[in-house]
Amino acid sequence: MTEVARPDANPALGLKTSAIDTHCHLFLIERDPADVLSEARGAGVERIVCPGIDLGSSRLAVELAESLDGVFATAGTHPHEASGFDLEAAARTADLLALERVVAVGECGLDFFRMRSPREDQIRALRVHARLAREARLPMVVHVRDAWDDVLRVLDESEVHDVVLHCFTGDVATARACASRGWYLSFAGNVTYPKNANIRDAAAAIPLDQLLVETDSPFLAPQRLRGRDNAPANVVDVIETVATARGEAVEEVRAATLANAFAVFPRLR
Repeated sequence: MTEVARPDANPALGLKTSAIDTHCHLFLIERDPADVLSEARGAGVERIVCPGIDLGSSRLAVELAESLDGVFATAGTHPHEASGFDLEAAARTADLLALERVVAVGECGLDFFRMRSPREDQIRALRVHARLAREARLPMVVHVRDAWDDVLRVLDESEVHDVVLHCFTGDVATARACASRGWYLSFAGNVTYPKNANIRDAAAAIPLDQLLVETDSPFLAPQRLRGRDNAPANVVDVIETVATARGEAVEEVRAATLANAFAVFPRLR
């Protein structure tokens, strides 16, 4: 890892051009969003995608995107809240998807680890999100925990193509199965944790043009800041770790993940 002058310094790794944090819950960071963005720009991070996790937070994400340069939103409901994702919530989500600063459907998906919504509600909600994505012609941002077989089955049945697997934690075989479908795999700060060699192996196993990076702020701060709140500036740590795992130059991975973000989220431009 690159040495830094002090433990809490973000090295920015000498990036020549900008980076994108494709998953940052800006509305959950307990600091002035303008300060968070200023810090990010100082580290070379010029754009962030702020995903909603339910209807209310999706609206907050849109408000932030419409008021802050460089911020874009998604609209959807996390699997933890799937039981409350009814027809009315789906209709209101569809309204948000029509807005130009909304770049994707989600964060949606399946989480069979915490099971805060029943399995059948999660699967139903995921299918509705897939329909919304097809109708809006937008990509899906998908959360998966302990549910890979079901996610692959539901998304295959739904015939969706533009998928971002947020905070990817699957193994190499799963990574390759997802990449074979043309999906994008996004890696977060937990890829820097020493015990997570399996995530680094997955990051190394997929084509460079299907790779994305994120922070999942305020969660999953990188190893050098473990235990603190995360922030979009720290996506450079993810870029460095993924580049090392792949045996590629940091700038090459940065440039590729920037191009990939523009490819999967056309409204970012």
